[in-house]
Amino acid sequence: MTEPDRLPAGADPGGSDAPFDLGSASDLQLVVAIARYDQDALAEAYRRHGGVALGLAKRLAGDHSLAEEIVQEVFLRIWNEPAKFDASRGSLRSYLLAQIHGRSVDLVRSESSRRNREAREARLGGGDTYDLEREVWDLTLAEHVRDALVELPPDERSAIELAYFGGHTYREVAVLLDAPEGTVKSRIRSGLGRLRLILTDGGIGGSWAT
Repeated sequence: MTEPDRLPAGADPGGSDAPFDLGSASDLQLVVAIARYDQDALAEAYRRHGGVALGLAKRLAGDHSLAEEIVQEVFLRIWNEPAKFDASRGSLRSYLLAQIHGRSVDLVRSESSRRNREAREARLGGGDTYDLEREVWDLTLAEHVRDALVELPPDERSAIELAYFGGHTYREVAVLLDAPEGTVKSRIRSGLGRLRLILTDGGIGGSWAT
């Protein structure tokens, strides 16, 4: 990938290569330097925003080691794909935290799916009492629910994902989303109502409602 392809939006591709003080550089200047493979610029970006990023990752993932992996992955993304940062759409910190949030939710969902899969396997191996037809239906319904979630507003989707896929209480979700608990409950109720309508339109609303 050539340098112009790596430069973030709003950067001057003809900018000077002369050394500058990283400590006083703007975030956009740091990302431009990162696009030119300046490891010191990446280190400075981490110094400024790594602590906040790690704090959010820990709150969302609930595990320090996993949070460190998430932060490392996000900063590796900015190193590999600096052009994806657009300063006109927000600050570097906002961009990084949005990446942290998205990756954390993905991992929480993946972990929840893993636990559900293990539980299903345990039930299937527990004897003849488990209804295999019900298992197939549960899998089908879960797939429809995941598809329907995409159609929800982001605030409702995040609250439902953390509460139902992540296994968090309303209070924990409120802390994770930095929102009042009453607001979180309202978002979940509203989101579940939308989900019911979406699933009803898909022909499975009766089973979802029960």
